[in-house]
Amino acid sequence: MSESDKISSPVLHPSHRPLVQLDNVHLSFNNNEVLKGIDVSVRQGQSVCIIGPSGSGKSTILRSITGLLRPQKGQIQVCGIPVHDLKSEKEFVELRKRVGFVFQQYNLFPHLSVLENLVISPVKVLGLSRREATERAYELLRKVRMEHKEKAYPGELSGGQQQRVAIARALAMRPELILFDEVTSALDPEMVGEVLNVIRDLVSDGITCILVTHEMRFAEEISDVLYFTEAGRIVEFGDPQRIFKQPSHERTRLFLRRALGDASTAQRADMHQLVG
Repeated sequence: MSESDKISSPVLHPSHRPLVQLDNVHLSFNNNEVLKGIDVSVRQGQSVCIIGPSGSGKSTILRSITGLLRPQKGQIQVCGIPVHDLKSEKEFVELRKRVGFVFQQYNLFPHLSVLENLVISPVKVLGLSRREATERAYELLRKVRMEHKEKAYPGELSGGQQQRVAIARALAMRPELILFDEVTSALDPEMVGEVLNVIRDLVSDGITCILVTHEMRFAEEISDVLYFTEAGRIVEFGDPQRIFKQPSHERTRLFLRRALGDASTAQRADMHQLVG
């Protein structure tokens, strides 16, 4: 990747304080306890992946970080903001200026072109001039390899293309942190790689990322720290190479055996279909 391809991320003053810190976070929906004492720490420039079975609390952790969900107990600090204690809409807006969120569904404005999807929020929320926001949008579209689709509308794009535009839109707000919530789960298999390549570039650029993903080998490759969750708890965390090769907990071993086995089965089926 050339230096000109890199997108500069905001530079923070050096600090020993993590960019994201969750301490003993508990969150329930009615009588269903979804998070049971979650502790997560993410430093600037780190890539952190959260893996685990469906329903284990992974996406709930991300939504708690953004303030979309409020824990009943515990503390959440994000970019120096006490997310667990936010009260006013102004405080939430300030948080969302600093944290980008890319969902499973693309959530693009269907009545706006690709370019307009990237320009509207920086102008209205950040107060950028339209010229500056447009220049930034073209830069980001080149970054996600979508510069040839700036005049297209979301309905004219494939799922993978829409997801790349959604990533560019999140970057347009110049966030200090980007969250990815299973962003490849709704894509056809042939479109997964193009989205993962874009995320791989962002990680290489040093942008702080937290990813919930079912792409096990990708998580092993790009993570600085890996968390494995089950039933609302962090079962194991640490160096991804160690966890994938020598997990400490039997539950982690079982999950990875099944997840990687399923991936191998899918790869063999794809190869058989190509050969056939």
